[in-house]
Amino acid sequence: MSFADACAFIATWHRHHRPPRGYKGCTGVVTDEAVLVGVAIVGRPVARHLDTGHTLEVTRVATDGTRNACSLLYSACWDIAKGMGYRRLITYTQQGETGTSLRAAGWRLVAARPAHPGWDRPSRPRCAQGTEHMPRYLWEAS
Repeated sequence: MSFADACAFIATWHRHHRPPRGYKGCTGVVTDEAVLVGVAIVGRPVARHLDTGHTLEVTRVATDGTRNACSLLYSACWDIAKGMGYRRLITYTQQGETGTSLRAAGWRLVAARPAHPGWDRPSRPRCAQGTEHMPRYLWEAS
């Protein structure tokens, strides 16, 4: 699917993030009636030290609540990444999110990350996104 279509879906359905700025690929889930019910966007890892050339990151997943759509998207992203030659796929969840869809897709929890104060720096001003000060969990498919 196109990046523009995936971003439009995310802008409507994602609970706490806007669409990402870049990507390597997008995929979606549709019903038998060809109704789009979920999307995933995969890109280079946001953390520079994880950008090894062998790792991709699922930067956004959003659904309309359709049962099992998230698990299907996470599983499809890993299949696509492996097909492209990548050896690792990561994503993050926020504290309070259960990770049920990730576990169902065969992912494993690998680390807990402390809350980050945000990206704003005197040399690089940034606007608050509303997700600062939130502990996160790192998940991996490999």
